[in-house]
Amino acid sequence: MLVSVFRKAHFNAAHRLHNPILSDDENKALFGLCNNPNYHGHNYILEVKVKGPVDPKTGYVIDTKILKQLIQKEVHDPFDHRNLNLDTEDFKTLNPTAENIAVVIWRRLKAHLPAELTLTVRLFETDNNYVEYEGE
Repeated sequence: MLVSVFRKAHFNAAHRLHNPILSDDENKALFGLCNNPNYHGHNYILEVKVKGPVDPKTGYVIDTKILKQLIQKEVHDPFDHRNLNLDTEDFKTLNPTAENIAVVIWRRLKAHLPAELTLTVRLFETDNNYVEYEGE
């Protein structure tokens, strides 16, 4: 019996989409307003899905308190109210697109989950734009 457990979280962060191998004009054409040299921000909504067997002893797939603490430590604390390009090691050399942010979050969380649990990360950058990453 496999069951999915979901947890939502929010964080606010600034970023600039920019590829240093491209010229300023190429970056501006490719990323538009998201290439603003002064950065721009989003109110991100994160949905985390953990799927696995129900533990017969606890009745849990994962204790939601543990999932909440994990998201706090691995996502909220390092990313909330930060400039992702300047303030985080994760994006010093990685373009902080929604896709890349979702992959980084997935890797950060998956490292702390038992192998038998699957993880899906859905990241809303705006009400209309979101990405989903199901893992490697």
